Amino acid sequence: MHMTLIFPRWPKLARQTEFHLPPHGPIVFAAAVPPEVDITFVDENREEIDFTAATDLVAVSVLLTCQLPRAFEIAARCRELGVPTVFGGIAVTLHADEVARHADAVFLGEAEGHFSTVLDDFRSGRLQKVYDFMHDQPDVARLQTPRRDLLNYSHYTYRGVRMLDLVHASRGCRFNCFPCCVGYLGGRQFRPRPVDQVVREMDAIPNNRLFLVDNSLAQDRKWTMDLFAAMRPLKKKWVSHPILDDDQVLDLAAAAGCWYVYQAVFDTSDVIRKRIRRLKDHGIGVEGTIILGTDEQDEDYIKRLIDFVMDIGIDMAEFTVMTPFPHSPVRAQLEREGRILSNNWLDYTGDKVVFRPARMTPDRLQTLYDYAWDTFYRDSGYQLRMAALFRNVISREIADGTLHRYDPGRRRPARSTPGSDA
Repeated sequence: MHMTLIFPRWPKLARQTEFHLPPHGPIVFAAAVPPEVDITFVDENREEIDFTAATDLVAVSVLLTCQLPRAFEIAARCRELGVPTVFGGIAVTLHADEVARHADAVFLGEAEGHFSTVLDDFRSGRLQKVYDFMHDQPDVARLQTPRRDLLNYSHYTYRGVRMLDLVHASRGCRFNCFPCCVGYLGGRQFRPRPVDQVVREMDAIPNNRLFLVDNSLAQDRKWTMDLFAAMRPLKKKWVSHPILDDDQVLDLAAAAGCWYVYQAVFDTSDVIRKRIRRLKDHGIGVEGTIILGTDEQDEDYIKRLIDFVMDIGIDMAEFTVMTPFPHSPVRAQLEREGRILSNNWLDYTGDKVVFRPARMTPDRLQTLYDYAWDTFYRDSGYQLRMAALFRNVISREIADGTLHRYDPGRRRPARSTPGSDA
């Protein structure tokens, strides 16, 4: 049996330099597909879909809400050709009812241990409309290694520099932050993978630079410290979302190769200032993530927040407009208050105002978003600041002898089965 796995393209942020990381969701899903199924993977952000290629089933992996319009176009084309489609991924779970109107089958939840049911039904000619495994989460200790053999790594370089490989060390999140859907998607329980399993996966990745895409590395102090201690001998250089603000944890993170972190800057408090300073004191770079348009923010507040971001010495800043994704706490609030202005999913990219702000007009918030980017990068553009971060990591790799460990142009076959030689 042959299955084509497609990751749809989506509109990129106008304010950011376009580059492409190897998509993680599709290859995690592919690891849950039985080995007798031959898979062709197409990342439409990097290559065209060949709709004329013979296939038995098309699986569409949708990470982002803004990918949905293109995903629906793909489904319509497949329907014209008589090829059934099954949809899965984060955005599919958030928009399940709408997706069901376009796909032959919708898969909800985590695929491990479950997708064989879909394939059995498909082979028997009784494919169901919805497969709901939202409340049947797999044991994270039994997760298979993602199918990185499906990736064509020549697609994931920027100016000859290989982009980061993505790794999940845990699932779920015990926090319930107002703009976030993770509590709905992965549950409110933190589910860490065994440290030795994570480290073995990292060690096998032919890339010295990693992105730990866990929702937060501030959920379990002991597990986080054990993970960092075990990572240290690998000499990898890595990026992550927030790390527990604890000097001992940060010492271990720096020793384990932490390159920089994405750190939310949500106010102008000394707490944030000290958190940034501690990261920098440990030699860890900081990319601030700043949400504009929350209910407490008026124009003066946003301008003071931008001044604060410039003052605290972060390396990069990523400004986004608050976006009310389905099943997030903020979405529920704005729906109750009748403040949602648009459900055009192409606009749900984090750089467009799709709701009515509490303390300004939508147009004014959009203008302030542009003002934030222009102000922060006025003296040193995005590309220059990113280049400075890369110079930092390259100097570290030179110091520990890992700079040329891997071939940045190494290719993987676009079509393969588990165990194929890369």
